[in-house]
Amino acid sequence: MMYDGLEVQNYITTNKKNITCGFNNQHFPHNSSSGNSNQPTFSLDLFIFRTSFIQILKMLKIPSHQVAGHHASSATRGPLIDDSGRFYKPLQGDERGSAEVTFYDQFTSNTQIPDHIRKFFPIYYGTKVMQASDGSEHPHIVLEDLTTHRENPTIMDIKIGSRTWGPDASNAYIEKCMKRDRETTTVKLGFRISGLQIYINEGVGYYKPTRDLVLKSSVDDVRLFFKKFVSSDPNVESGMGPDRDLASVVYGGPNGILAQLLELKAWFEDQTIYHFSACSLLFMFEKGLVLEGGSPNAQVKIIDFAHVTEDVTV
Repeated sequence: MMYDGLEVQNYITTNKKNITCGFNNQHFPHNSSSGNSNQPTFSLDLFIFRTSFIQILKMLKIPSHQVAGHHASSATRGPLIDDSGRFYKPLQGDERGSAEVTFYDQFTSNTQIPDHIRKFFPIYYGTKVMQASDGSEHPHIVLEDLTTHRENPTIMDIKIGSRTWGPDASNAYIEKCMKRDRETTTVKLGFRISGLQIYINEGVGYYKPTRDLVLKSSVDDVRLFFKKFVSSDPNVESGMGPDRDLASVVYGGPNGILAQLLELKAWFEDQTIYHFSACSLLFMFEKGLVLEGGSPNAQVKIIDFAHVTEDVTV
């Protein structure tokens, strides 16, 4: 049995004492027939339940490196990860959820997709129904956790395209998207930064600007974020003139972010299989390793395919 973020959060909140106290006497039924009401009787069902839930808590976690999108909390469903390197994303209840599943199903089995392009997409493991706290069941798409093998990833999430709705979007949804696109750099730059985190060092941790700060960024602010992304300055949060010392090894070089983007761009310009709308790019690298003289392990991934449609004219 699997649980989503809402159930995990609610269970911890309402049963915190039981979880932390373990097999305390007060949490077991008492054997009144023994004549000693102070002696607990062993409940196999309770033992199995608690043991199973402890395993569930260990297995499902809120992603610590998520920088954009809906976050799991006691009030909202959001993605979860497990220790096996899988990412569980709740499917949206409208056509967007089914559209994303359809894309992954078709993309995974499509022999026209070259291997050097597949590496840019998360591995797809299918869908899984996960029980919610109210007893209802909710489908999740199961993907590769893109940060599972990383130590202290510096990450940027970028919504690409000057138009962020699909061809089948309703008028109401189009108006909503147009408003957001005008309020951000989407219209001016053809993309907007949705979120980012920058690793500073072991003592400080991460610089992670708020969602509002990122979305309200001007064109100049976006330029500054790209400079901060590759800065070695530990005061990058407050600094207005980041040094960009890591730009050549992160953005440049044969394995850098720019080279990967050009490889992906060439395929997008040539392929006639899909219409991609409102997808996002993830830029990731290991700043700590670079500062120690190692490889940045820079990586580009493309995610979010709820608005992708197949080109039926081909």
